[in-house]
Amino acid sequence: MSRLIGRLPKVGIRPVIDGRELGVRESLEVQTMDMAKAAAKLIEETLRFPSGEKVEVVIADTTIGGVADAAACADKFKREGVEVSLTVTPCWCYGTEVMDTDPSTPKAVWGFNGTERPGAVYLAAALAGYSQKGLPAFGIYGKEVQDGGDQTIPQDVSEKILRFVKGGLAVAQMNGKSYLSIGYSSMGIAGSMVDVNFLQDYLGVRAEFVESVELLRRIDEGIYDHDEFEKALAWTKENCKEGKDYNGPEAQKSAEVKDAEWEKVVKMTLICKDLMNGNPKLKEMGFGEESKGRNAIMGGFQGQRQWTDYQPNADFTESILNSSFDWNGIRQAYTFATENDCLNAISMLFGHLLTNKAQLFSDVRTYWSPESVERVTGKKLTGIAKDGIIHLINSGSTTLDATAQQTDAEGNPTMKPFWDITEEEVQKCLDNTKWPAAIAEYFRGGGFSSQFKTKGTIPLTMCRINLVKGIGPVLQIVEGWSVELPGDVHEILDERTNPTWPTTWFVPRTTGTGFFKDVYTVMAKWGANHGAISHGHIGADLISLAAMLRIPVNMHNVSEDDVFRPSAWSAFGEGLEGADYRACKNYGPLYGFKE
Repeated sequence: MSRLIGRLPKVGIRPVIDGRELGVRESLEVQTMDMAKAAAKLIEETLRFPSGEKVEVVIADTTIGGVADAAACADKFKREGVEVSLTVTPCWCYGTEVMDTDPSTPKAVWGFNGTERPGAVYLAAALAGYSQKGLPAFGIYGKEVQDGGDQTIPQDVSEKILRFVKGGLAVAQMNGKSYLSIGYSSMGIAGSMVDVNFLQDYLGVRAEFVESVELLRRIDEGIYDHDEFEKALAWTKENCKEGKDYNGPEAQKSAEVKDAEWEKVVKMTLICKDLMNGNPKLKEMGFGEESKGRNAIMGGFQGQRQWTDYQPNADFTESILNSSFDWNGIRQAYTFATENDCLNAISMLFGHLLTNKAQLFSDVRTYWSPESVERVTGKKLTGIAKDGIIHLINSGSTTLDATAQQTDAEGNPTMKPFWDITEEEVQKCLDNTKWPAAIAEYFRGGGFSSQFKTKGTIPLTMCRINLVKGIGPVLQIVEGWSVELPGDVHEILDERTNPTWPTTWFVPRTTGTGFFKDVYTVMAKWGANHGAISHGHIGADLISLAAMLRIPVNMHNVSEDDVFRPSAWSAFGEGLEGADYRACKNYGPLYGFKE
């Protein structure tokens, strides 16, 4: 069940039709409505929200042949909570008379590729109308001609329908929610300086600021669920085993001090969870205001340095929140950034909304060339890693799901939506994670960081929102794979940095040209210190989502054939990425004012 206030968005399907009665409309009623039903079936049987609920589809009560029918459909969609609109038709229709004119709703039109009736002709006319009105719409048209009575949805059409709907639902889910900023700017990191206007104008998300001292107040005054704390502490002691203490003897803490730190970081986790989405138990305890939360779809914790110089770090809190399980069992992962890197939290949220899976948060730490690896370890990189690797590692926010101890139907390492994860897989994730004491030179206040390495080879997509003065937000995307290095090679390389943190060895898919000339160039062109990493190759989904939000993509290695943007983008020039920049500038932020 969703933790957030507000109903989940629905998808509306508009079956539009040639309005000429006395033969034409009547001959098309069944086929048109069957297209709507087929699309609805595809969406409802395939897609779920990150909270686990199935996506609901609303179909217009009648086919739409003119203005009155369109108005009746619009009224129904408003009452039903439709926030994503898909128009379907096998035939010619009356362009502006039947179109969806709601400017806030992501739109697509599927025109049936058949010869009996001009569905493609209407599609072109409709898209031209949307372009003229400044309402960008995605055009969906199958490559192969279908027979008039064919009720199947071709693979290429279904991929575009699902890509559009996933992106549209992501847009709708963000709108009206909050980003919870605990603290503010960490160590001068620009991405940690929360830009309230960007959040509101592009995502429809408000920024909620809470000083870190609120955690101390709630700890000191006992404003947390004490029963849950006892449960959480017992679970933590049983499942979260301390790793090697890498501090020198003079900096190592006693068992008693470490026990106190464990208690504090568990309380911090409970309190951050309450700050995000509230807790009715607090109201029962007499804390009505605190019980309500911030309706936060994502959040971040500043930590460094003011907090971590004298309090335990939030690495445990961040890792547990970002995982698909805790002491209450298997559940939807939170989206929670370390160092309050708001831009990386947004990037993580994109991945979470598109895949329903927990996300990694990493420093894009080091490029290891084959020559450097061989010099340091005496071993050669092989397989997909032969041309070099990127070390993804960070102290806090990476999900424990990234141990890749979950398995697919063939027994291969993977990451899953929470509803597919088994208790056995949870235990494997926990058993393959250690929790070393924090390195004192970084974290004077102590704490514990997760320590693991990602198992096997799994498909990954790394992305990142960056803000560029004079342009605004841009999105960069890299598809690739994790690799599991031999144990001795991993250990040597990992020990050269901070071995108390979780590691994913990443190989981007290179092309030999441009930003993706080689692994080194990918690393050199990355636009920030952090990256958000999602399981699966979702670059095409991210590109479509970015277009809906009017965020241009400055770097990606997605095949041109898979790039799916509103049809109006083609009016801005032939080069896909240059056109993307010009289109986004022309339409301006989805919820803001165009400069």
